[in-house]
Amino acid sequence: MTAISSLQQKVDDFMHQHWVQHSIVVLIIVNAILLGMETDAEIMDRFGDEIGLFDHGLLVIFVIETCLMIFAKGKKYWTDPWCLFDFIVIAIAVMPSSGDLYLLRPMRILRVLRLINRVESMKRVVSGLVSSLSSLGSVVGLLLIVFYVFAVISTNLFGAVFPDLFGSLGHSFFTLFQVMTLESWSDGIARPIMEKFPYAWVFFVIFILIATFVVVNLFIAVIVDSFASLKDDTTEEDRSDVMLVKRTEFQALQQELMEMKDMIAQLHRPTF
Repeated sequence: MTAISSLQQKVDDFMHQHWVQHSIVVLIIVNAILLGMETDAEIMDRFGDEIGLFDHGLLVIFVIETCLMIFAKGKKYWTDPWCLFDFIVIAIAVMPSSGDLYLLRPMRILRVLRLINRVESMKRVVSGLVSSLSSLGSVVGLLLIVFYVFAVISTNLFGAVFPDLFGSLGHSFFTLFQVMTLESWSDGIARPIMEKFPYAWVFFVIFILIATFVVVNLFIAVIVDSFASLKDDTTEEDRSDVMLVKRTEFQALQQELMEMKDMIAQLHRPTF
């Protein structure tokens, strides 16, 4: 192991110590609180300079942390999605937020998202959601088909009398989305239409049953299944690690027994 590799290992071990990780979590939370305080004009009038000083100090700490992680991990840092996410958040924070880049100033609150990479339970939740994206594509496609079918039907049925709600395919999509969320769908949409079309309730009930209760439950089922698969994979990895440790201990025990056997054999060997 070269001197650089040894130093990288020491830095990596230091950065992964519990007290270091916990300190970073606390600093991220404090930074998020300070960024929230900046939205209050009265607080900024009284403590604006102090808050700005603390914010810059915390940013310096985060930059140093990022540089140490880049040095410790080397090329592996750029292949780790979580490390890349941290790097992008810090890069946005250090960019100047004046002139044409003034829109980057509110983006500083993204630093609080770095908690996801520091809190293992949050990281596991996000990993489960990401792993379910491929399966969710089929559910999204099914939902789009359902929306398209009901949007065409509702435009033909109600568009002439209620152009604001169903006058075009786009209006119908938006109105049906509101119905799916169950936001004022009864008093704001269904009942006015039922005054002109008494049997319109059949259309809305069928759409809600399919879009809200069936398709949305499919979303939940896919995500839950993804979490279950992720948990099984984690359990299997833990089991493999335990088996590896036990195998190593067993081999070490066998070696010790062989050495003891040789020592006993030498003691019983006659000497002349």
